[in-house]
Amino acid sequence: MAKSIKLLNNKKISFFYSVNNQIFILFGLILITCIFSDYWFKINNLTITFIITTLVSSIVTFIGIRKLKKIKVQQIIREEGPRNHLIKQGTPTMGGIFFIPIGIIISNILYFNKDDYKIILTLTFVIISFMFIGFIDDFISLKKQFNTGLKSYEKIILQFFFSFVFIIICAYNNLIPYDIQIAGNIIYIGNLIYPLGIFVLLAESNSTNLTDGLDGLLSGCSVLIFTGLAINILLNNTSNNSTLAPVCIAMAGACMGFLFLNKYPAKLFMGDSGSLAIGASLGGIALISNNLWSLLIMGGILVAESISVIIQVSIFKISKRLKGKGHRLFLMTPLHHHFELKGNNEILIVGSFWLVTLLLVMINLIFLINTSSFN
Repeated sequence: MAKSIKLLNNKKISFFYSVNNQIFILFGLILITCIFSDYWFKINNLTITFIITTLVSSIVTFIGIRKLKKIKVQQIIREEGPRNHLIKQGTPTMGGIFFIPIGIIISNILYFNKDDYKIILTLTFVIISFMFIGFIDDFISLKKQFNTGLKSYEKIILQFFFSFVFIIICAYNNLIPYDIQIAGNIIYIGNLIYPLGIFVLLAESNSTNLTDGLDGLLSGCSVLIFTGLAINILLNNTSNNSTLAPVCIAMAGACMGFLFLNKYPAKLFMGDSGSLAIGASLGGIALISNNLWSLLIMGGILVAESISVIIQVSIFKISKRLKGKGHRLFLMTPLHHHFELKGNNEILIVGSFWLVTLLLVMINLIFLINTSSFN
């Protein structure tokens, strides 16, 4: 009896540790959500959009790996990182240039020459712009054969410039609401939405950039957040819900297709060209659809990753100034590296972060439904 229980427990553990099982569950969960949403909201294009985008993204990404290997576009691992990451040296990177355009192209095909097409064009601009910043960063890094490409201030300047242009375009086309929804309350902030919008784009893109540190971590979390954002938009029943919800699902499908090749052990990394673009798309969609608060909740993992870095740097600098020696709260940041150095398996960490993201998405949606019902 004891042997049977032990065998059963080992099977449960091995099931959770199996990255293929995690991918299967994630894909099935999003597919069921799309099918149910099409039926409930009478959209009829979420399921087919997700399936097609996932399929095309996986095929294009698979072909892209061969091209990247041929021209030797390979990941450079920083020496100060976890030692077990050195085995990832040489893995093709810059995968963002393959799967990000898939989500954008399919979104443009869906709404070409339609009334809300200006929304798609505006989002296309900001996503491509941030992908371009990431591409430059990746290219310089590869050219220098060093993990760092653009300097921090150079990257921030470029992010700020494209965010500013995006906000101006949105304002000119009346795409930005002048109030924000927080916990069921609508707060009018007027022109403060402009600096807030720029801050959101910078914060979100850098958060996704920091989160992209383990195989499948950011791509899996992004699939869940994009899907949660789509359902959130549909539940809010805004005037542009029929446009933005499918765009979210298209981006979720693009990330899902990439995830099949980015799962542990990763055959391809997305690079900054992918992570910055994901952050810009999340921030841009949330800003236009007035779902900044929901994005903050659902992207709790992204927030935690960023805050861990801020806390670590702050404590180190303050303690060094006061005591002459810097102290660290975490073994290493971003947060996922702390859990790595604690001896946790990479697959377990990624699966746990996905699960936390799923729970945050569900909490946000449950809260939204209850608030809507109360109102």
